[in-house]
Amino acid sequence: MKLENLKTDGELVLYFIGVGSALATKHNQTNLLIMKGDDHVMVDFGRTGPEAFHQTTGLSPYDIEVILPTHSHGDHIGGFEQLAQMNKYVGIPFMGKPKLKMVVSVEYQRILWENSLRGGLEYNEQLAHGRVMAFTDYFDIIRPQWVEHKPREIFSVDVGSISLELFRTNHIPEQSDSWSGSFISYGLSIDGRVFYSGDTKFDEELLDTYADHSEVLFHDVQFFPGAVHAPLYSLNTLPSKWKEKMYLVHYADNYDEQDITGFAGWTEQGHLYTFKD
Repeated sequence: MKLENLKTDGELVLYFIGVGSALATKHNQTNLLIMKGDDHVMVDFGRTGPEAFHQTTGLSPYDIEVILPTHSHGDHIGGFEQLAQMNKYVGIPFMGKPKLKMVVSVEYQRILWENSLRGGLEYNEQLAHGRVMAFTDYFDIIRPQWVEHKPREIFSVDVGSISLELFRTNHIPEQSDSWSGSFISYGLSIDGRVFYSGDTKFDEELLDTYADHSEVLFHDVQFFPGAVHAPLYSLNTLPSKWKEKMYLVHYADNYDEQDITGFAGWTEQGHLYTFKD
């Protein structure tokens, strides 16, 4: 479904510009647009992001003003460099756009810049006194705040009317056995109503924290054991009350061969998920 803009009448709306895994070809990579009233957040913007955004929404990537990276795999941040350059060298000087805003923690900002974005963005131009480009030449920071006394690392942040909790997930490496021993990756609780797992191994403790009070669950899935996502057979062991409101996302091209009886269904690319008060 095409969009007229990135605004709503006040209700919370989720729109997936992609629902596929990193290697999917039938769907764009899983990147999520959150909209509410005049506010929006683009959650991840992978290698397929620039084309997928235009293809699904009918809008231009220049319309994106706030971004949130969940972790550093290319299907989640592979389009950030292009988006940053589009905004800095076209959007700001020729279209009057504001600087991109990024929701990012102190620790992950350092990792994202030093390990992923710096190589393509640092030397695009030389600033006064020979200074090269830095993270803040491209992005204004929206800094989430650490939430104390929680069983895992959690940050909270309001982006206008959108309230987010960012919780750590256990995604990579495959050998990590808990979120604390894994590389930084985040999932989201959106307005306290929607659970979005991000990329994570099967983690029933995480669902114990959020599933009961969430209206809808969007959970990543894989169709084989091991590796770094939640196997379908493991998700099948969850209580029916959770599965009935769980949409599966970040799926491979052979998704249509899988039996997901008992689940809410497959998350749909280009579909408006609307949550009214």
